[in-house]
Amino acid sequence: MKTLAILLIDDEAAQLKSLESFLKRRNYSVFTAGSGPEGYEIAKNRVIDLVLTDYRMPDWNGLAVVKKIKELNPVIDVVVMTAYGNIEDAVEIMKAGAYDYLNKPIDLDELENILNRIGEKRNMIQENLLLRDQLREKFKFDAITSQSEEMEEVLNTAGRVAASKATILIRGESGTGKELIARAIHYASERRDHPFIVVNVAALSETLIESELFGHEKGAFTGATQQRSGRFEQADRGTLFIDEVGEIPLSVQVKLLRAIQFGQFERLGGSKTISVDVRILAATHRNLEEMINKGEFRDDLYYRLNVISIQIPPLHRRKLDIPVLINHFIEKFALENHKKIEGMSKEALDQLLKYDFPGNVRELENIIEHAVVLCRTPYISIQDLPGQLHAAGKKSILDPYHLEEGYERKMHDFEVEMIREALKRSDGNQSAAARILQITERHLRSRLEKLGLKRK
Repeated sequence: MKTLAILLIDDEAAQLKSLESFLKRRNYSVFTAGSGPEGYEIAKNRVIDLVLTDYRMPDWNGLAVVKKIKELNPVIDVVVMTAYGNIEDAVEIMKAGAYDYLNKPIDLDELENILNRIGEKRNMIQENLLLRDQLREKFKFDAITSQSEEMEEVLNTAGRVAASKATILIRGESGTGKELIARAIHYASERRDHPFIVVNVAALSETLIESELFGHEKGAFTGATQQRSGRFEQADRGTLFIDEVGEIPLSVQVKLLRAIQFGQFERLGGSKTISVDVRILAATHRNLEEMINKGEFRDDLYYRLNVISIQIPPLHRRKLDIPVLINHFIEKFALENHKKIEGMSKEALDQLLKYDFPGNVRELENIIEHAVVLCRTPYISIQDLPGQLHAAGKKSILDPYHLEEGYERKMHDFEVEMIREALKRSDGNQSAAARILQITERHLRSRLEKLGLKRK
């Protein structure tokens, strides 16, 4: 195992010097800070394994340091040192995520014991990351890689409702893995031997949504040269996953409500009633409650879809999942590209743990695929990661306090990112992208031309 990188935070210079000397004699890499904010800046810019912090300090106390460091990178261990130890402080410190605490004056043997335990724990992380949670095994959610409490809650709920017939609404930002959860629910249900059909409404023009869901008869519209069954028919006895259900126009919502409620519908241009047995799983990143208030989404359809609601948190709120996802994607793309890659450097992992991932798991997957393709050694380095400058620039676009680029440039870049994201979610369909942005297709085309995005 590599030498631990330890950050010491203490406002007493003598104590700081003494501990620094002790740790360096044992070949640890040591950084020092005289306050919590100073230590936080070091942790932001350096790869740190362990923070040893005093409890009583003028700016941030030890509890604040624990919370800030864990928010920055939950993999960093924190040990709090205090001369005023009491049971209340200890409980709060441990609840905030500290690894342990030490009473002053520091017992160096006890400190060394803690350091050894942390070293052994980090040596076992790789093995621990490969373990499967019992619940996930029970419900066959083995395709979902996670270890955070937030995702375990999601999997627990999904596991409990999988065997039911209930309609489920899966909510979360784009790229969080809503379809993956839907697939897990289907394959853990009694319908697992029947079709799992997916329809992404955002990728369809408004005129094609009804036909895609319910099918059409020959001659129902221009180009309908033959009869076609819709996704409901294809999903009979199985599960239909409707992705981005919030993009369905009001004119189609009435027909969807009837199909969910009674299992009956007519093809577009037809009069024959078709009956099916389909379980509905739906997903959206939009605020359906707000859409109801605006008259854009039917409340009766909302209540039919929202029998069970599962909220998937964004990746930046479950950073403990990042290391296991990285390992999963490295294994996947190394196999696909016939490469032998054993893992990722501490520096590269630290960089990713400090990133906010606006594109969530999908963005992380793309980053790792890029890194695997470029990597020339057994370990992915920070140089293999894509678009560091672009990622930093994108973050600054969203940051209202980053004003160096000026108003015009910042607003231009922000609009470009919004439009690109809408086009990405709609697979390049401009009509669907305009609906996501809640503007007309004509307005979108005008902005594409003005922003120089039309050809791209």
